[in-house]
Amino acid sequence: MSFNVLFRLRVFVLLFVMLVPKFLCAQPTSIALLKYRGGGDWYANPTSLPNLVKFCNQEINTELNTNIATVDVGSPDIFNYPFIHATGHGNITFSDAEAANLRKYLLAGGFLHIDDNYGIKDFVMREMKKVFPELDWTELPYSHPIFEKPYSFPDGLPKIHEHDMKAPQAFALFYEGRMVCLFTYECDLGDGWEDQRVHKDSDEVRLKALKMGANIIEYVFSY
Repeated sequence: MSFNVLFRLRVFVLLFVMLVPKFLCAQPTSIALLKYRGGGDWYANPTSLPNLVKFCNQEINTELNTNIATVDVGSPDIFNYPFIHATGHGNITFSDAEAANLRKYLLAGGFLHIDDNYGIKDFVMREMKKVFPELDWTELPYSHPIFEKPYSFPDGLPKIHEHDMKAPQAFALFYEGRMVCLFTYECDLGDGWEDQRVHKDSDEVRLKALKMGANIIEYVFSY
């Protein structure tokens, strides 16, 4: 190999080493929608996450990718996303392998937010017990930091849609002091994040939902 060719090769390698990490660091963080088995409509609320991301980027200065990925609960790709969101109305089923993969993801620093679109509480409780058989759900008090910033929710979760005349509740799983999973129940945040034309919620209701979603994002990426 001639001196000129070798020199050019070394320059190329040097530039690659210098520039590629900077390029990678400049990429916005991506979040994902969780795809699960069991027959439940994991794909419900298709406009909710894009709208939440846009709101967070504009209002609380996050740098999240506006393209929302979809990831299977048993896929190794799950580790590419620090925040995953699950929703739906029906049955949720995790195989042993899927539960093990989700556990590894959450223990590695990932976070799962499950939003009850209506009717998934029993399935969530059952399947997450496969993931963390040693953990019990904790209901978050109104004084928890997730309700304090960047927006104040002194009464806890806002009520977006009414289903069974129950108060909204926020349940969490903590592993060694870190929240790894949040389950928002009887609240229906995801419906509030959707385009206004979908559920025809008022601007006030939608803003409450988006602000609470921003609090969740802020908490996940700050603690």
